[in-house]
Amino acid sequence: MPTLDPTHLASAEGPLRFVVSATLGPVAGLDRFQPAGFPEVGHVIYRAPRADGTYEPVCIVDSPASMANHLESVCVRGPHDPELVPELNGMPYVRCVTDAGWPEVDATNAKAVVVTSLTEGHRIASTYFLGGKRVDNGAAVDTAFEEELRRACGVLPLGKKKAHPQPDAWWTVFSTLFRYDPNALVHGVLFPQWQVKIPRALSAHMEALGAARVDRAGVKFDRLGKTTSGQPIFAVDEEVAREIKATFVLDLALVRSFGRDGLGLTDAQKAFLVGLALWKIGRLIGGPFRYRSGCDLACVAVEIDGEAAKADDLSADIASLIRDAKFTAPSVTDIYWPAGDLYREGKDEAAGDAEEDSDENGE
Repeated sequence: MPTLDPTHLASAEGPLRFVVSATLGPVAGLDRFQPAGFPEVGHVIYRAPRADGTYEPVCIVDSPASMANHLESVCVRGPHDPELVPELNGMPYVRCVTDAGWPEVDATNAKAVVVTSLTEGHRIASTYFLGGKRVDNGAAVDTAFEEELRRACGVLPLGKKKAHPQPDAWWTVFSTLFRYDPNALVHGVLFPQWQVKIPRALSAHMEALGAARVDRAGVKFDRLGKTTSGQPIFAVDEEVAREIKATFVLDLALVRSFGRDGLGLTDAQKAFLVGLALWKIGRLIGGPFRYRSGCDLACVAVEIDGEAAKADDLSADIASLIRDAKFTAPSVTDIYWPAGDLYREGKDEAAGDAEEDSDENGE
């Protein structure tokens, strides 16, 4: 089996990429599962050409954007608990905080966490962070965090709404993002107003091979007759398949490009990004995970660069990697929004005006 040492993988002697393939199956001996789908679109099944000249029906179970969300979810304690899991203590991330007790603001000036850069699809580039103000010694600074971050990254303003990094400023972009939200360098981040786009270092997708659609129906009962819907019957779309496979590709060449010769990230910091990616993959495929209510899958086999392995092989000494990365204190950056601004009623947005789907960040 290939070496899994993050320091070696991040070094110039390491391979260009690292590939993990996991075969999964529905728990409890079930055949059916529910892929990702959207109203009026449903599930995607396409005909994939094979080497023998035939075509095989393949269903997209989860897209790279959706898989990135799943990989980030293992970093926090639960779907409704945004605190880091203990293993990642000391890893930087950003929190949006506001006044507690809305609409009656708490007189003690307590702050409530709204979202974090590990739960927001746009990560540190989300408006929840860029539009607020950083908290320093218990008080919000005068400058919006977007302007602070732009200056820290060395991005030159080109006008009221546009900016651009000079070639030698990219090293500062990498080191600044690593300081505040290293997870963004793993999964990709986009600042269109600065012309800064960093692609995913870790990309993943899940597909069902030899898939076939299962159409069934459901019914809604209105026993008290309090609605006008009556007793509607609706369609439910599920799938069966010969095999369900999740594939994870870590672009090691991209990680190496984040620093060299004292510029950008250090070797230890690049090793942390690699170790974090391995840790995420291991946590996702090694434990029970429901991708959605009708898609409860368990890992049955793992291959690393084509060789048989186990999910436990992907465990990394993440605590040591965090220590060696020498993150700047404090590790958690709080961005404050007044509750009156954060919760005020917004105008209806016309179709196409809303912020892009969080699942598609970094693509």
